[in-house]
Amino acid sequence: MSTKDIILKQLADNPVIIYIKGVPSAPECGFSAKAIAILNETKVPFAYVDVLKAPFIRDRLPSVSKWPTFPQLFVKGELLGGADIVESMHNDGSLLPLLQAAVQKTDETAPTTISHSEVEALIGADYPQAEIHIEGQGCDLTISVISDLFDGQTLIKQHQGVMATLAEPLASGRLHAVTLKTYTPAQWQPQQPAAGTGLLQIQL
Repeated sequence: MSTKDIILKQLADNPVIIYIKGVPSAPECGFSAKAIAILNETKVPFAYVDVLKAPFIRDRLPSVSKWPTFPQLFVKGELLGGADIVESMHNDGSLLPLLQAAVQKTDETAPTTISHSEVEALIGADYPQAEIHIEGQGCDLTISVISDLFDGQTLIKQHQGVMATLAEPLASGRLHAVTLKTYTPAQWQPQQPAAGTGLLQIQL
């Protein structure tokens, strides 16, 4: 499969997808960070590709999209724009209904399991400065959360707080197997996690 075919398949398979530098929990440029912050605020699930980890995508996508810079946000296979356009549409109120409509139209055929980006957004709403690592596929996830808010809390209180943010997908069955690990920054520092930071990149 050619690089162009891989890109077209990604666009076809994901109603909302953004090509960024870095991962949503750790963007590696200011424009990517701005776009991800806005997407997280909408709470609409999205897929992503870290173009720094996929240089062949980074080199080929501009010729496909006719857009030279990153990030690039696509909705239903169509380029919406970069960070400035995403911000403008967010500010004038046109972004959210567009994203919601794209997701709603695929509800009947889309997997019922929750996306990594949605899990991160739900946790991040109550733990805005948290570092979040997610491993696993489908509805069986291992989630590590590192937050200053855990200081002084017992382990059970930490877990109760995080699990409360996931009440809806747990109740609906979109998420049913969670291994949760919580740390304060001081506890996390000596850890050597095997997984990369943030969400899992789309398999290429």
